[in-house]
Amino acid sequence: MKRKPVSLQQGGFTLIEMLAALGIFLLVSGAAFTLLTSSQQRFRSEAEVLNSFQEARLGLDQMVRDIDDAGYPPKSFLDANHPLVSTSFPFGWSPNYTIPAPCQIGTAGGGTCISPTDFDIIVETNPDPNRDPGCAPYCFAQWIRYSLGGPNGTTLMRTVVDKLASADPVVNTSPTSGAQAVPFVQNVVNNSPTLQIGQFQLDTAYPTVFPAGAPVPIFQYTCDTPISAPQNPPQPCPLLGAPDNSPANVRDVSITLIVAAPLPDGATGRPQLVQLLGRGRRVNPSQ
Repeated sequence: MKRKPVSLQQGGFTLIEMLAALGIFLLVSGAAFTLLTSSQQRFRSEAEVLNSFQEARLGLDQMVRDIDDAGYPPKSFLDANHPLVSTSFPFGWSPNYTIPAPCQIGTAGGGTCISPTDFDIIVETNPDPNRDPGCAPYCFAQWIRYSLGGPNGTTLMRTVVDKLASADPVVNTSPTSGAQAVPFVQNVVNNSPTLQIGQFQLDTAYPTVFPAGAPVPIFQYTCDTPISAPQNPPQPCPLLGAPDNSPANVRDVSITLIVAAPLPDGATGRPQLVQLLGRGRRVNPSQ
């Protein structure tokens, strides 16, 4: 009796099945890598926006503190032996500093002031010896200037210098006088070129950031009216006539910072903007 031979051949995957499985694997892997890349781009974009927001927030807080301290110490603090430890006015201006007929504040290039303007302000203040014991017993009054560099500059600069008697604040805070301006807030786009503002307006995420397609002032001023109508509350300075529309009468300063992230959104290619609002108020009643 003969035994039937046993076949040792086993079934396996065909070439078509292998190619199909490889194709499915490649599709799944590609989708996973695409999702991972998109997530990484989104993370980087959000991190850049967060960094821009934090930098702008810190800068805004510092400007508000400086404006709140404008005019410290008051004229009543004047020491005849140390006249420069007292401020003359809460804010410095140019031209005609300390002259009875100072310049007039304007907007959008109007007015006669070199400073203050929509993108430039000079705060006159003094370190408090109680908070800054390093300058005690006599702390010289200082000019603190915030200025957006260049006609279409994107860096808000901060300059701090000791006040000089009978000096022009703008000249004294300029590099030609040896003052060192320090980069304070980067990528400020309040005064972006018209073409770029138009691009921002077309972006559905920022339809109202630049009203009427015009640059947005960083600084807007409200003035007391001590001459024409002392009983009235503060009014927007450019709307007042001379002599009330004067840097010497500034009471409130509204601050608007529009900051762009260094890179556009990695997924959409759109610019990423952060807009922050603040207000500084001169609180010294002796000025």
